Amino acid sequence: MLASTGAAAALVLAAGSAAPDAAAGAGSPNGAGTRTTGNEQCTFPAKPIRGTPWALQRVLLDQLWQDTRGRGVTVAVIDTGVDDSNDQLRDAVDPDHGLDLIEKKGDGTNDLVGHGTKVAGIIAAREAEGTGFVGLAPEATIMPIRQNDGQRNGTASNMATAIRHAVDEGAGVINISQDTTKPLRNDSVLAQAVQYAVQKDVVVVASAGNDGADGKARNTYPAALPGVLAVGASDRNNERATFSQAGEFVGVTAPGVDMVSTVPLGGHCVDNGTSFSAPYVAGVAALLRAKHPDWKNNEVIAQIQQTAQRTALGHDRFVGWGVVDPVKALTEDDRPLPEPVPDTGLVKSSHEVVPRPLTLGETPQERKERIAVYTVAAGGAGVALLVGGSVALRDWRRRKQ
Repeated sequence: MLASTGAAAALVLAAGSAAPDAAAGAGSPNGAGTRTTGNEQCTFPAKPIRGTPWALQRVLLDQLWQDTRGRGVTVAVIDTGVDDSNDQLRDAVDPDHGLDLIEKKGDGTNDLVGHGTKVAGIIAAREAEGTGFVGLAPEATIMPIRQNDGQRNGTASNMATAIRHAVDEGAGVINISQDTTKPLRNDSVLAQAVQYAVQKDVVVVASAGNDGADGKARNTYPAALPGVLAVGASDRNNERATFSQAGEFVGVTAPGVDMVSTVPLGGHCVDNGTSFSAPYVAGVAALLRAKHPDWKNNEVIAQIQQTAQRTALGHDRFVGWGVVDPVKALTEDDRPLPEPVPDTGLVKSSHEVVPRPLTLGETPQERKERIAVYTVAAGGAGVALLVGGSVALRDWRRRKQ
């Protein structure tokens, strides 16, 4: 993560081990390009990945989608743009309500980096033949907002503009896979924009950041702002990914390692980072908003946190309330909660388990069982003696004759 200075704080895309470089071919709209994350290179267009990604293998999609697939909910992706030429995104993206804050023109569908296209795919990629990859809310609508280009042109100021645009254009969920460590006061333009979204009942989801390898807690923004659901990254073992930022502001974690998603011009690539954990949660939020249109934004957030798979009774600064469980969030939803509550541990009920009394010697029940065993054994021995004696007497008489 890059520290930011100045009023126009730069926001870093929370993917891989560093902010992505601008794609090659940046001089032409939707030009083919290459970006490198760690040791892995993603060139787009890319080949489709046919198998089902691990993060989807553990989700029973038929059960997840038994009530809704997200139809009617718009998710604003404030990122590097969303390329709608990918077959799985063509019907998902709404360019009419999009915005390009980098070139100050266009509809937000010009993604030269590929980051925003990956984020959008995890949320709402349509099902397609030849691949097991699909978005968690495959009937939701993506509002593309190009606010960053991987060259530090994404600032707190234009992020605030992007958030207000998303709210005013009808987004029910906003995904922000970017962060800065520069502290933001509650009267900053970004904090005010986030508060505007929260007051307008929008669910704001943001990545927690990728500088957590040292395990130290630190706030990142906008994830740490009030009302935002901050998302850390988990791995295949449902444990915190080593890079995922820790902090009391972390609300929940979600898969963020070896994440498959769509890239510009077609196909898929694999990437790592809390950038891709956040849209996983935003997809679940879209499903909840579609199923429960009367639920408030804080109730949607509380449901996601309350149904997460926990390793502790309550909140943890490393994984928040736990690892998101999409199916549980959509099925254990009888009533909304204003906020998550800690588990109570052992709960008394009509079927309470009574502990066995501690005894230093033999219990009455053990004594009964022992006597019963002895009785059966003695009876068996008596029968054996009678049978044996009868046989011996018969043989003796035969020898006398």
